[in-house]
Amino acid sequence: MNVLIKSAQILDKTSPHHQKKRNIHIRNGKIAAIDNAEPQAEKIINAKGMVLSVGWFDMCADFCDPGYEFKEDLSSGSAAAASGGFTEVALLPNTHPVIQTKNDVSFLLSRNGKQLTRINCIGAVTKDTGGEELTEMIDLRASGAVAFSDGHVPIWHTDILLKTLQYLQKFDGLLINRPEDKRLNLYGTMHEGPTSTLLGMTGMPALSEELMILRDLEILAYVGGRLHFSNISATRSVALIREAKKKGLPVTCDITSFQPLIEETALVDYDTNYKVNPPFRSANDNKAIIKGLKDGTIDAIVSGHSPQDEENKKLEFDLAAFGMISLQTVAPNISTLSADLPLEDLIDKLTVQPRKILGLPLPKLDLGEPANLTLFDPFRKWTFDRAANLSKSDNSPFLGKALVGKTVAAFNNGKSQIDKEVIQ
Repeated sequence: MNVLIKSAQILDKTSPHHQKKRNIHIRNGKIAAIDNAEPQAEKIINAKGMVLSVGWFDMCADFCDPGYEFKEDLSSGSAAAASGGFTEVALLPNTHPVIQTKNDVSFLLSRNGKQLTRINCIGAVTKDTGGEELTEMIDLRASGAVAFSDGHVPIWHTDILLKTLQYLQKFDGLLINRPEDKRLNLYGTMHEGPTSTLLGMTGMPALSEELMILRDLEILAYVGGRLHFSNISATRSVALIREAKKKGLPVTCDITSFQPLIEETALVDYDTNYKVNPPFRSANDNKAIIKGLKDGTIDAIVSGHSPQDEENKKLEFDLAAFGMISLQTVAPNISTLSADLPLEDLIDKLTVQPRKILGLPLPKLDLGEPANLTLFDPFRKWTFDRAANLSKSDNSPFLGKALVGKTVAAFNNGKSQIDKEVIQ
């Protein structure tokens, strides 16, 4: 690899080169120079108007492998991630079998070093994510699991939640929970509000999320440990987490990049690509999320990549599965969000904060360091069509639409992914 990135603005709060425009020379997988020189290179990227950061990290993605490879597999998921600018991902355990043994973890990690995107594994908290019997989390940690969660399945059993927080303190492990009271959301298909009433669909009240956050925070205060809330969506959720942080509780949270950009009214045409969980909520909820991003209540931004095949999506709305593919559309989401938030803060929530939450090493954007980098053009216009889509699934409301904002190059593990149109 011998690549010269010309005139990129560096956005990395941890780097001495933060906010500077520099030429970056990558040779043999390492950063060989950061200056204004123009050495010879096999590939030259004109990065004027683009921003360069350490590689993006997604701490909430589903590659469906093993067991559901017809939706996604490790190869297609990794390709979509690299195209989306993610040099590392943390995968949810909701596969078949569930990621709950040493062998399961070893299977997911076996490809690392052979591809651009490094895979990190989130181990299951309970066997088969059933919520009743704990897995051997110490063994999973020793095998390489970076955190513990039942993924798409909320931890509904209060005693299991308490015991997990106690158990993980033995090695400062992180519990990730998606807050949802399944009973309150029973048969729900979209946010409970005026639009669900108008459409005659069963609603999913924000209360189902808020109650679980309140419960989890009370247990956290009682027993200790570290807790991360995944994919929050509601106004009071943000307020509860903000207050908990002020009290000094060790709690963090994330949102999906698309959550604050789409409102419940988008579902009026019954397009199942808008059927996600948590659901798209009201304009006020979205404003609360933006405020939470601004003041630091919301620590990280994730893709929430959840592939579904046609048989699970091309159905009546109430029968269709939840979820959308999103690894390749985080970048345009970030461009849109940058109208309300500084781009450097958004990039920080995609790079530094996820690794900090998971306790993983942070790549350095400095001379002599391995090139773990993402080049992002916030103004690039492109169409996310079937040719551009590298996922096996196509359940996305952005498919076929003209978008603004794209990651045009990524570097990691001595490998590169570069869009042809940016090469001089």
